[in-house]
Amino acid sequence: MDYSITKKGGLNSNQLKFLAIIAMTIDHLVCVIWPGYPKDWWILGLHIIGRLTAPIMWFMICEGYHYTRNLKKYITRLFLFAVISHFAYNFAFGIPFIPFQTSVFNQTSVIWSLAWGVVALALTDDKRFAFKQWQKTLIVLVICMITFCSDWSCIAVLAILAIYAHRGDLKKQAAGMLFYVTMYALVYFLFIDKVYGVIQLFVVICIPFMKRYNGERGKWKGMKWFFYLYYPAHLIVCGIIRVLLHGNIGVMIGG
Repeated sequence: MDYSITKKGGLNSNQLKFLAIIAMTIDHLVCVIWPGYPKDWWILGLHIIGRLTAPIMWFMICEGYHYTRNLKKYITRLFLFAVISHFAYNFAFGIPFIPFQTSVFNQTSVIWSLAWGVVALALTDDKRFAFKQWQKTLIVLVICMITFCSDWSCIAVLAILAIYAHRGDLKKQAAGMLFYVTMYALVYFLFIDKVYGVIQLFVVICIPFMKRYNGERGKWKGMKWFFYLYYPAHLIVCGIIRVLLHGNIGVMIGG
């Protein structure tokens, strides 16, 4: 699949991001309205829809890295976004703002991993950094340690690296992403919840949508800023719903 040759139809990046926003909103609302790990089929179905979000985010981060005109501004914006989102995310799910008081898992939002994913891409891909292979491996390991505590853990960073390494080859992108997601699902299965461990594997439902990506941004130039505003805003709403329904308690791992 050559992104440089766009085709009529398909899905542009704005449309993929909007799909991710819808799936994310559904998933997060279900988390705060029906906390814990309920096994009702329709709740599981809604969480499966939510599996669209993360891989689309990873995919779009790679596209953003590829097309950005100012890498420094892009990284700075993501880290600023990660700091703001930390408080919104933790409020949404009843997780202490100061990390590691309750767990090493889910201590901050996935945006922390996305920002570090771009740093990992820059340090391992940019020719201005003439690192040797062992140095690149060490850099990735350090970044994985830094991002381990976030939503989707360091798997988000590793998936971003795998997706970008095979940019333009969807089969290899999907295989690399699924390899790391399977590791995440296995940990979830063994140590958290078996059913919800299996649910993580449903990220595969994103592949038909990624296949339709046409390499275009879309006419609306405001999607980037819309997402930056929507992400923390919807989490604040989720937090209000959580407090109204259940009181000030944690509703997921880390809370």
